[in-house]
Amino acid sequence: MTAFVQWLRARVENVAAFLLAAMFLSFMLQIISRYVLNISVIWTTEACLTTWLWVVFLGSAFLLEERDQVKFDLVYGICPLPVQRVLALVSAVAISLGFLAALPATLDYITFYKIKSSSTLGIRLDVVFSVYGIFAVAIIIHYGVRAWRLINGVSPHDLEGEAK
Repeated sequence: MTAFVQWLRARVENVAAFLLAAMFLSFMLQIISRYVLNISVIWTTEACLTTWLWVVFLGSAFLLEERDQVKFDLVYGICPLPVQRVLALVSAVAISLGFLAALPATLDYITFYKIKSSSTLGIRLDVVFSVYGIFAVAIIIHYGVRAWRLINGVSPHDLEGEAK
């Protein structure tokens, strides 16, 4: 990995850790306020949901490695290496093209939500859901680069341990 990619990955890890800490604190505040103080704090549920949404999509886009993905590779594993390369290339191209085809509608839907805000925190919903746009673009780039590398002779096994 290049130094910039390592630096960027470390910053995403920092953001994910901050979001998880915020989610945990919101969750604990809700438990303490409800069961100890007998007060209902309604914004904590929305804070937990929003932070979880961001952690999942940022982590999936930038922190998960290829080997961490769920795969159904029973047939793939018994195929010879040239067939594995073709299967890996087909799947990389299909994923990249699928996300690319959906991207205009996805961005349109996200930007449509600028007219609404979350019910308790008042955060514009286009900001809340913008993380999915970031995720989609990262997936398109990742699998596009993966397809390019497979076309240029990199073994599918050499790509398994790489982070996005």
